Amino acid sequence: MNKIEIPVVIGPGTQPVGEDGAELDYLPMPSGMMTFSMPQIPEPEELGDVGDALALLQQLHSALTQYKVSDAAVSLSLDALDAVNLDLINQMLGNGEVSIQYHGQEGFDVSARIQESVLAGVWRVQYVDAAENVVRDSIEVATIPGLVSQATYNDAAEQVVFSDADIPDIVYNAPPLLTEINDKLPAYVPGSEPHVINLSLLPHNQEDIDFLSERLGRGRVVMLSRGYGNCRITSTLTRNVWWVQYFNSQDTLILNTIEISHVPDVASAAQEDIDDSAQRLHEILEVYL
Repeated sequence: MNKIEIPVVIGPGTQPVGEDGAELDYLPMPSGMMTFSMPQIPEPEELGDVGDALALLQQLHSALTQYKVSDAAVSLSLDALDAVNLDLINQMLGNGEVSIQYHGQEGFDVSARIQESVLAGVWRVQYVDAAENVVRDSIEVATIPGLVSQATYNDAAEQVVFSDADIPDIVYNAPPLLTEINDKLPAYVPGSEPHVINLSLLPHNQEDIDFLSERLGRGRVVMLSRGYGNCRITSTLTRNVWWVQYFNSQDTLILNTIEISHVPDVASAAQEDIDDSAQRLHEILEVYL
């Protein structure tokens, strides 16, 4: 079982200047934030034969205007587009805040690269083989892509398995946390409030983190959300249990949590995001139609 490497971070000193010269040292806050910017799109007179791309973008706009967060993902295939039409799609969509890697299960060699576009709730989903060749290319409208929502925990354990005999002498605080996770898992249903364990506020050592990592395991999905700082989200081998770690602009871990949820909200598009994306795409298409 693979471990998730999670560093233990000791916070800065909080005492005033003393006789020993120690000073109050505040943790630097993130200095960058990603915001929407209109994609760099060509002028209408510069376009070639891109009727297929424009037709697909109209379908995308229709899907956005109709989509509700409780709906299943809406997928639009890009496989039939030629290079010119696909290039326009690439320019229109750009790269947004969230990137996802989905690793296929053992014995199934197809994985996926997923990138949110500059339009929140619009995802580029590319299935790749073992040699990283794209075998299927699509756009999805969804709060989170269907592959992540439906397949992340297909073969996951329902509970964390451990016993007192498994616990090394130097591990102190991990077992109660695993017990808490096991207690909360049966009550969780998709749509309910997530249960969050804030490791940054709890006493622990590296051995506690290693034991948690070993027992939870590393799952198929890794997500990176780049907004105000970075957030890395990793699925585990235990159903609905995620590692969620926040980093500042210096890539220092500032918040380390375990979350019981269907998919953490930090990576998911909200209804207002999707409605806003529909309006923005309408404004883009007005230039061409």
